[in-house]
Amino acid sequence: MVNSLYKYEIDYNLYKNFEKEILKEYSIVPLSEGQLFFQVATSNMELKALDIKDFFDLPVKIIVVPHCELEFELQYLFLKQKLFSLATQGIQNHDQQKNNSYIQSFLDEILEFSIDNNASDIHFEVVDTSIVVRLRIDGVLQQYFRFSIKLYYIISSLIKYLGNLDISQKRLPMNSRFSRKVDKRFYDIRISTMPTIDGESIVLRILDNKNTQKRFRDIGFCDDVSKKVQRNIFLKQGLILVTGPTGSGKTTTLYSLLQEINTKEKKVITVEDPVEYKIDGIMQVNINEDIDLGYHTVLKNTLRQDPDVLMIGEIRDTDSLKIAMQASLTGHLVIATLHTNSAVETIVRLFDLGAEPYLISATLKMVLSQRLLRVLCPSCKKQNNKRYQEVGCKDCNFTGFNGRQVVAEILEVDEEIQKAISSHLSNQEINELLKRKDFVSIQQSAKHLVENGDTTQQEFLTKI
Repeated sequence: MVNSLYKYEIDYNLYKNFEKEILKEYSIVPLSEGQLFFQVATSNMELKALDIKDFFDLPVKIIVVPHCELEFELQYLFLKQKLFSLATQGIQNHDQQKNNSYIQSFLDEILEFSIDNNASDIHFEVVDTSIVVRLRIDGVLQQYFRFSIKLYYIISSLIKYLGNLDISQKRLPMNSRFSRKVDKRFYDIRISTMPTIDGESIVLRILDNKNTQKRFRDIGFCDDVSKKVQRNIFLKQGLILVTGPTGSGKTTTLYSLLQEINTKEKKVITVEDPVEYKIDGIMQVNINEDIDLGYHTVLKNTLRQDPDVLMIGEIRDTDSLKIAMQASLTGHLVIATLHTNSAVETIVRLFDLGAEPYLISATLKMVLSQRLLRVLCPSCKKQNNKRYQEVGCKDCNFTGFNGRQVVAEILEVDEEIQKAISSHLSNQEINELLKRKDFVSIQQSAKHLVENGDTTQQEFLTKI
């Protein structure tokens, strides 16, 4: 029977008794030492306790785990030993009410490791009698660390303290942020706490300012999409929409577009919930519903500020859409996001929000619909039946993928599309029109990546 290594809380003090080469040679990971036996994980189903009994003082109980999980554990062995030591000393100092710099060092190590591995989020979660630390890398969560639940209460207090939150509050969701310097660069860390039946879940969102400095040409859109976007973002007025599900890179694209059009001759105002990155030369407004500073109030008053370009973090209701369309009709370029799955579905969504067909056709200039697909690790990918598959190695943290590639479709609203919108044509009718115009869909772009061996068929089916 194969078990998951991730469900075990490992006593890393045991690793001091073994050389890493021995652990790798026999594909074993010591888990815990009891009074009667040693518990050891291995990915070698043929390994017998007799084969490794000479390394242990007690009888050995073997647990079989997946090979990739075992290799992943051994890859970060020294870091996990260091974190385990900091956590253990931190818990001891907390119990003895001593100065607890160990927990601060523990958090700093987690942050530095997460940033080095391009993680977007750090999740601290209570699972059974442990605290589990999971990182979201390339859009996918993976468990990296598991420690005693005693650590959770200490690290939770530290994170709340850094965010100026009420340390004693555990029954209500809370949000805040703090800044941290890592490798001579400052990062904004956004905090979200949420009470669950097992205990609080704490998520740290790592906001890297380098994303605001990306030029549109550096994001990775194909040449055809790039040319069409450049043609539209310098219009004097109109509505440009960037669409896609959560985690599809819309925010990065929006900020890159702002970098393109941000000049001294233009006044650019953004309305965001919340403002994630500060951009020099741009007025940014943070939505705050607690003081009735909602989208409707802000947008209504923003137009009196005489902007040339208005960026709306998300069009989420009829009121925000009406104001966006009003602004785009009266000499403003409006750039916004919308949660839809395709360019054509975006038009239907605008209908659903109550926009009149003639207003959509008059204001809408371009829809950019995008996704992010994980890219196969070039060091370990293998070909099988003309399709490439992920394998997993140390270069990709044994996931089989390394980085992400943007894929997109772009709909420019020309006279034919305007007439189709004004006539309130259906999804199918607009799609038929686009086929005659050699429109390249997001599905076609993604299939091209699969055929080139850049990603997998499963990734395509999951994300597109």
